[in-house]
Amino acid sequence: MKYAYEDLSPEQFEELIVHICRKLMGISVIGFSTGPDGGRDARFHGTAELHPSKAAPWVGKVVIQGKHTNGINRSFSEADFYSESNTNCVVAKELPRIVALKLAGDLEHYMLFANRRLSAIADAAIRKYICNGAGLPEISVFLYGMEQIESLLRDFPDIPQKLNLNLFASPLIVSPDELSKVVEAFASRSVGLAAVVESHPVSRTLYASKNALNNMSEPYATELRKRYLKDTHQIREFLSDPDNEQIRDYYESATADFQLKILAKKKAGETFDELFEYIYDLLIGRDPVLAANRRLTRAMLFYMYWNCDIGEVPDATAN
Repeated sequence: MKYAYEDLSPEQFEELIVHICRKLMGISVIGFSTGPDGGRDARFHGTAELHPSKAAPWVGKVVIQGKHTNGINRSFSEADFYSESNTNCVVAKELPRIVALKLAGDLEHYMLFANRRLSAIADAAIRKYICNGAGLPEISVFLYGMEQIESLLRDFPDIPQKLNLNLFASPLIVSPDELSKVVEAFASRSVGLAAVVESHPVSRTLYASKNALNNMSEPYATELRKRYLKDTHQIREFLSDPDNEQIRDYYESATADFQLKILAKKKAGETFDELFEYIYDLLIGRDPVLAANRRLTRAMLFYMYWNCDIGEVPDATAN
């Protein structure tokens, strides 16, 4: 059985990894925690029960890392995750941490889990890169992609049952499909977004009041308004055009999905700044059209908020 790992939160994915590693290593695997350098890892110190085998188990200090993505059908070989020429990719940014832990005597073996496809070519290349960079023997570095995780869950079927994997309390996951169609249609117009404010949009509630209710910080709200207020007039005109009725339906479907998910999943004390950025990152990570039109995607999200299609509004909404 395959699971929708992309619909888990990073914390849920980490919990899954800890349970897998306790089967492979032993019950003394310590769960994920944030280190002094901001990185999150799990740890084990001792003799592994099953990894890499019963006959030749790892002995010593093991550092376990998990890299979760909400993207669908992603792989280890994508340039944002691993590339010899990209010093800003995930693996390249982790290598200095691995080196520092090894030099401090806190790492003798290293495991990396990710909900991405792992080919034999990518496995060999990444392991070689880490081993050469950190001075580790190849036997001391292991990578686990979705295929390997699936195999382990078949071997240990009590893990998904224990974690209720199908019924995880899912994080705020919104579909990019409808918004992607809106953005694609708008982006195909010959006229770009407005360079200046053509007319002041009529908001359904005072911006400041809405920001206070939704816990959006003043600096973030000011920056959004400065960058994207000028675009709202053209977006409104585009959606109001009778020829764009189908596109308007997509927009309304997207906002209904976003709003219901936001109201159901927004955490107590969470700022709308964090929520806005989380949704934006989720959308561009899952849809190539939105990723190719990043500014327009942000403008559309701001329009949704400005137009009171997403987020809470005061009871008295008339200005």
